[in-house]
Amino acid sequence: MITGRMFATLAGALGLFAGLATPGLAQEPITLGEMNSYTTLPAFTGPYRKGWELALEEINAAGGIDGRPVAVVSRDDNGKPADAIRIAEEFVASDDVAIVWGGFFSNVGLALTDFAKQRQVPYLATEPLADAIVWSQGNRYTFRLRPSTAMQAAMLAEEAAKLDATRWATIAPNYAYGTDAVTAFKAELKKRKPDVEFVGEQWPPQGKLDAGPTVRALEAMKPDAIFNVTFGADLAKFVREGDIRGLFDGREVASLLSGEPEYLEPLGAEAPEGWIVTGYPWYDIDTPEHDAFRKAYEAKYGEHPYAGSLVGYNGMKALAAALTKAGATDADSLIAAFEGLEVPDAPSGAFTFREADHQSTMGAWVGRTAVRDGQGVMVDWRYADGADYLPSPEDARKLRPAE
Repeated sequence: MITGRMFATLAGALGLFAGLATPGLAQEPITLGEMNSYTTLPAFTGPYRKGWELALEEINAAGGIDGRPVAVVSRDDNGKPADAIRIAEEFVASDDVAIVWGGFFSNVGLALTDFAKQRQVPYLATEPLADAIVWSQGNRYTFRLRPSTAMQAAMLAEEAAKLDATRWATIAPNYAYGTDAVTAFKAELKKRKPDVEFVGEQWPPQGKLDAGPTVRALEAMKPDAIFNVTFGADLAKFVREGDIRGLFDGREVASLLSGEPEYLEPLGAEAPEGWIVTGYPWYDIDTPEHDAFRKAYEAKYGEHPYAGSLVGYNGMKALAAALTKAGATDADSLIAAFEGLEVPDAPSGAFTFREADHQSTMGAWVGRTAVRDGQGVMVDWRYADGADYLPSPEDARKLRPAE
């Protein structure tokens, strides 16, 4: 039997051979080591893989990096930091990779951040959102693609501050991503609206939400509004139990990531209406860069892109841009290339990796949820540029440890 992990390994090997077989690319390939939680969270990481594979195909079809094909060795980290470190060691020892990249969960991303520092290997955290990756535990070898927890929480707080609600309750998974999100949202909302009060919190284990007691506890707090950080199956359980018990009746909800199709689509017509969310309204984005990406993705896979697809695609394009700028594959050259690197033609819009904290300025879409033709969507959305939700370079440097 082929397990999920074996499949990921085989897929990575096939990607490597595909790079070698590209016409006109006879030089030695540049190998990149990618890992993600493919079997643990397939709803997001499946589209993510498709996104970076599409970008890889485009890069090699266009001549690779100065005539050298790009090859990706891919593994499944099973959502476990220990597995991620073991795989990263194999990448360095056996596969001679130029860069380690990927990860989904924040604890995995933080483990790889430390690995990068200890082994002095460049690491691009494509999906992990924990603020510590680029701030309190940041290092010269680690860069991050997605808008961080603090950035997206600030985007939501900006909208939440416009509401009449003053009594807020929170619900978030009890690990770094959840705790960071709640801390950042509280700080940002109080900065914008000092009279708000946080009347209680719920901290369910990730993937193990007991929806009934959690919803009853939130209802007992009598909040005006709720800040939600649950996602995946936990989000679905929270929405359904909350609807049954009337938790959302007359209450505003600000919800991190809940506008992403990975999480809205499984809810179908049960998707919440009127929630303030960050997400990805692929169906209504009308820019030349996004149109080209969407058409290429749909032509290759026969389905629309997801948020994971966009992240995977942007990640691979950023890696190619860094390799091209560096003109070499040693760590020092790649770090110098990443610092201040501009990625101009991304489907989400141009973004830059800041020299001060190695965080990219990739943004997110902020809007309200609605149901259209029996499907949850985002409406009244705007694109929030990540650069507008980051501390100044001077303040960012103060958040990082001395090196």
